[in-house]
Amino acid sequence: MDPEKGRLLTDLIMMVGLLRRDMKEKSDFVRYEGRFARIEQKFMSLAELISRDDPVLAKALHTAFTQPSRALAFKNAEHQKEIKARRTKDQGPGADQGPGTDQEPSTKDQGPTE
Repeated sequence: MDPEKGRLLTDLIMMVGLLRRDMKEKSDFVRYEGRFARIEQKFMSLAELISRDDPVLAKALHTAFTQPSRALAFKNAEHQKEIKARRTKDQGPGADQGPGTDQEPSTKDQGPTE
């Protein structure tokens, strides 16, 4: 499976995992427990099939379903790295110092200095 399809599938599985977790916390899970059991069963079959060709993707999918908060944290961290890399590339050296760190302090609004 190409990386983009794998990423989208992982995101979908993570969203289902987050929904499952939220419903367990809000006690709505009992009503839908059978449906989630069937979803989990189908997911496990899919993960087993994928693991034959791509064990790394299968592990990512399993983590996304069983530990969606962890998967989301890793996804957010990776996104932050990409943003920082783009900024560094676009702005050149010194881009990670923050805005305005290479400028002299402004004396514009300090009023008269008599």
